[in-house]
Amino acid sequence: MKRKKFYTSLALVSFSISLSSAVFSCTRLLHVDPNQGIMVGRNMDWFEEMQTKLVVYPRGITRSGSADTNPLKWVSQYGSIVATSYDLGTADGMNEKGLAVHGLWLDSTDYGQRNENIPGLSLMVSAFYYLDNFKTVDEAVHATQSGTFQMLPFYHPGTGKWIKVHWALEDASGDSAIIEYTDGQPKIYHSNNYTVLTNDPTYDLQLENLKQYRGFGGNKPIPGTNEASDRFVRAAYHGNHLPAFSSTNEAVAGILSVMQNVGAPFTLFRLDPTKIHRTIWRTIADLTHHVYYFNSTSNFTVVYAQLDKFSLQPGSPVMKLDLVKHPKLSGDMTDKFENASGKQ
Repeated sequence: MKRKKFYTSLALVSFSISLSSAVFSCTRLLHVDPNQGIMVGRNMDWFEEMQTKLVVYPRGITRSGSADTNPLKWVSQYGSIVATSYDLGTADGMNEKGLAVHGLWLDSTDYGQRNENIPGLSLMVSAFYYLDNFKTVDEAVHATQSGTFQMLPFYHPGTGKWIKVHWALEDASGDSAIIEYTDGQPKIYHSNNYTVLTNDPTYDLQLENLKQYRGFGGNKPIPGTNEASDRFVRAAYHGNHLPAFSSTNEAVAGILSVMQNVGAPFTLFRLDPTKIHRTIWRTIADLTHHVYYFNSTSNFTVVYAQLDKFSLQPGSPVMKLDLVKHPKLSGDMTDKFENASGKQ
């Protein structure tokens, strides 16, 4: 009876994976290094360049949830650095306490019907909500479970789709959480064992699928396609086999090597640019030392910024590094950020 139930479960996993889309593909990997601390890598896969800039926000910024009616409102308690998308919002960043957040596409997301009695939080600014208000994953999880806001999708004209994501959060202790929405309610997977995230199917089915592969209880060899389920297995496998690093540079290089392994090659995009997205950039957030790295796949560069060296006091200017106008920048750019308002 148990064996029959197990095979039925695997059949459901396989069916769900066959329905998943490789179009909107991103990957996140959390690594806890005994020498260098807590680092997390993320691939951004998209159908075009996103005019990405690095922006540092101080504390004390008044925010709105960008809902048409009854938006959630707050004032930021913590400064942060983010990689922006189209100057509209962000799906990736880290705050001054070492909390990081990453939004990855999940097509099976269901945010439910809008209840205008509950303050609304658009996905465009939801990363800011977590970065601005919480210093630990545990705090963020409790706030998400509280029911004090409603997460809302938004329409993206470029894709002709409503943007729907699940979130990965990590903090400087190595804690981790995956937040997904089904039937209008958040389903949260909270454990420092949850180090990998890709896309569809939902996280429970990804974990079930992982059990079929060598090193995770099964006999299947590590898969090699760009499907979300295969990237999940590969990231988990290579992440588990990262060595202890002797320097921060080695650790960054090691995580980048895994992120490159699970990236979407340009060759796939060339086969069908309307259906396959390529990896356009990668980030690595050093949650222990509060350093944020950015790697463009088009320009071969790695830039980074040390968040602790910025003025994050309320009233300090928002600082920006324009990677669109200056794509060839490389190395430590902490002192190259400019006042985003253009005023001195």
